[in-house]
Parts: sequence; C-alpha cells; structure tokens
Amino acid sequence: MLDIGLLVRVHVDALIVAQNHMGVCDAIRRITPVGKLAAMSAPHLPKVAGIDPEVPVSTHTSAPLTEVPGPPGPFIQDRLAGWVSDLTTLHELTERLAGTNTLDGALNELLQAGAALVGARRGLLVLEPANGEGPSATLGLGLSHAELGHIETVPRVATALGRVLDGLPDTADGVTSPDLLGEKDLDPRHREVAVRLGYAASYALPLASEAAGRLGAAVWLYDEPAEPTQKQRHLAGLYARYATEHLARLVELERARADVAAVAEELLPSRLPRIPGVRLAARHRTGPRGGGDWYDALPLPDRTLGLAVGSVGGSGPSAMAAMGRLRASLRAYAVMEGEDPVAVLSDLELLLRLTEPARTATALFAYCEPAARKVVLAGAGHTPPLVLGERRCEFVETTLSAPLGMLACWEAPSVEFSPAPGETVLLYTDGLLRRTGDAMDRAFARLHSAAASVPKSDRHDPAAVADHVLRTMLPDGLDRSDSAEDVVILTAHFD
Repeated sequence: MLDIGLLVRVHVDALIVAQNHMGVCDAIRRITPVGKLAAMSAPHLPKVAGIDPEVPVSTHTSAPLTEVPGPPGPFIQDRLAGWVSDLTTLHELTERLAGTNTLDGALNELLQAGAALVGARRGLLVLEPANGEGPSATLGLGLSHAELGHIETVPRVATALGRVLDGLPDTADGVTSPDLLGEKDLDPRHREVAVRLGYAASYALPLASEAAGRLGAAVWLYDEPAEPTQKQRHLAGLYARYATEHLARLVELERARADVAAVAEELLPSRLPRIPGVRLAARHRTGPRGGGDWYDALPLPDRTLGLAVGSVGGSGPSAMAAMGRLRASLRAYAVMEGEDPVAVLSDLELLLRLTEPARTATALFAYCEPAARKVVLAGAGHTPPLVLGERRCEFVETTLSAPLGMLACWEAPSVEFSPAPGETVLLYTDGLLRRTGDAMDRAFARLHSAAASVPKSDRHDPAAVADHVLRTMLPDGLDRSDSAEDVVILTAHFD
C-alpha cells in the first residue's frame, strides 16, 4: 500500500524548495540592475505535485521588479495546504483499512470510508470476483435487509452498480448519476425502488486493479440530486485502488481457509452410523491454518459401536495429513480388537512411534454396547468425557496417561461405566477448552456448567446438547473466534 505519509513529506519538501527558489529570485532582484534583469529569461516555478506552472500568480504577490515582493507563494501554499489535508485524510482511512484482518471488517470499513469521501449517507457494496472464485458478499450501509432486497429486484443492467460489476465500457472511472428521477430512460422498476427508498442520485465505483482484477463494485446513494466533486472522485478512486489490493489479500486468505476446511471435512466421517439404542451427533470446526483434531464413529460387530476423538500436534497441511493417517489406522485396529480399547491405543502408539517418531497425539477410544448400556474406554493424554443425565452431570474419572509418542511404550488401564437410560456422553477435544481463553481448570468448570445448563427438553437430543454447549462455551460463535484451535464435539445419547 502506498505510503501517504511519504507523499505528505514530498509535498512539504516541494513547498520549501519553491519558497527557497523565490527567495533567491528576490535576492537577485536586489543586486541586479533592472535593465539587465529584464534581459534575463524569467525564472520558472518548480512543478509541485501537479501544480501547473502556467497558472497566473496571485495579484497579492505581483510586484514590479524594482520593488521588494511580499510573502512568496500564498497561492501555492493554499493549494498545497489543501493537498496535505486531503492526503492526511486518505492516510488515516487507509491506515484504518489496513488494520482490518477479516473480509467482513474490510468491506464495512471500505463502505463507510467511501461514503465519507464522496459525501453520501447510504451505500451498497457487492463482492463478486470476476473469475468466479472466492467468497461473494452483499453489504449495505444505512440500508436494511428488506431495502437491499428491493434494490436487488431492479434489473442488473439498469443500475450503475450492475454496469460496473459487468465491466461495461466507460465504467472504469466510476458512474455518476446526479439526478436519477430526472432521467427519461430510467428503468421503471429502478424509478419505483428509488422513490420507495428515497434516494435521488448515485455514484458507483469499481473495485479493481491490474494485479487483482475486478473484485466487485460499490455504489453510494444521495437523498437529493447531487454528485461528488472532481476532488472527491479523485480521492475516492485512490482509496478504492488501495482498498482493492487489501481486499485481494483477504479474499485469497478466505479461499485458503475454505480449502483447508473442505479438506478437513473430507478426512472426517461423511455421516454417522445408526445403531439401535444410541443416537449420535457431531460438531467440528477447523482452525484457520488447518489442524489435527478429529472424531470417528465406527459400527462394529454384534451391534456395538466404537467412538473416538483425538488431536494431532501442530497445525497446517502436515497435521491434517497426519490426522487422516491416524484416524484410518485407528479404524483398522478398532475392527480387529475394538472390545479392548487399551490394545487399540497401544497398537496406534506403536505405529505412530515407528512411522512418525517426531509427532505426538492425544486420543480417546470408547467401545460401546448400547443394548447393555456399557462403555469401556481408554485415553492417551486426552480430556475426560462428560456424562449428562437427569440426575448427574459429571466427568468420567479416567486414568492419567501420557499422549501417544511421548513414552517408549504406552499403556494405561481402561475405564468402564454404564450410562443410564436417557443419559448423554459428551466427547470433545481440548480445542473447545482453549478457545475460551481461560485457564484449563476454569475452562473445565465452564464446560461442566454449560452441560448442566442444557434445558431438560433438549437433553434427549444429542444435536441440541452439542449446540447448547457450543453456544454457552463460545458465545461469539465458532467462526468469530480469533483462536487457531480446532473444535470437536461428539455426543452419544443412550435410549
């Protein structure tokens, strides 16, 4: 992004040069005879940031050569003061834009800053990359959802915003409609919507650059017939070009995050099995860089069920790949010896130590017999499950054990418990606790409180239990958290 502060310093330096130049000319006038001075070629004013040297000097500074002139260059100083003020404003707006790190935040900032630059009260921005890739969005300023819906009913080609989005000729520098209702060929639907919403003029500007291409367009609406001045259009155009480069980076980041989330979802179960006597639900969110948290639910012989959650150390593509390998290996071991969770995790630890000695992971595997309401589980450095029912809400007491890959040989005793009819077993990864930002002991207390507060009417629905716990633990939502941690919740309700 262009350094506006540097431009300000350049203009100030140019002013100093201009004043020094005129001061030297004054000294020459004092020591040179008038005739000889007249014979000399007239000095040229330095060209300062677009100032036309042919512009006549203000009458306040004009004086015969034999007289000592007054203060030099008030015209230049006034013009330069205005430019410095405009550049300072532009600098402040671009700094605020650069401080946004989410696409929604950047779009809101762009729409508000553009409205301030062109003197409008309302506006509309459409993010629509020309290549068809990446996120798309429609955002309004001072417009309700219903009003945005009315605007979207106008034929696209009949609006300045639509023409800019379609990249039609003569729209590269923006489209000004100073008096919409006075246009004889205005589309009838557009006229109806403009009267309904109370706007009479508009100014549309593309969001495009050579490097990023066309990302979208913005339009600002005036309540009365009006149009931005030439200076306002120039500043808005500069700001839009800077904003487009910033948006391009955020769009690429959103694309990368979407790709990571898609890969992570493909590595996890596409659907949960249906086993008589138990109902399942799962919630999963991958961190922005991609992580290694996973879950699994595997039907086993004799209508039994294997449940697993785990977390691979690290983040990014390598952690996701390791997570996929670990989950696939655990499924194989569970099919062969799932009734013994300790053996399943022991085999998994041996495989991890032999194939990926530099990696660690936590895991929990539970062998469930829904008909007998019996659960046998073993954990390797993983957080304990939580049981929620009509008469209890408590963590299962598991044996303290090290994560997989930490010791030369891993082994820990299993734990057996019996969920009562109507109780729900909650499995989760530590990302749920870490995203709260609390210390672990407080995060565990918060999880216990969240589970205990599930309404009685929702306790027979594993999906409702998972959603309530998430809303209570993370009130700002999974997608609004700044944490890089993955979140996994797997709930099993026993009938």
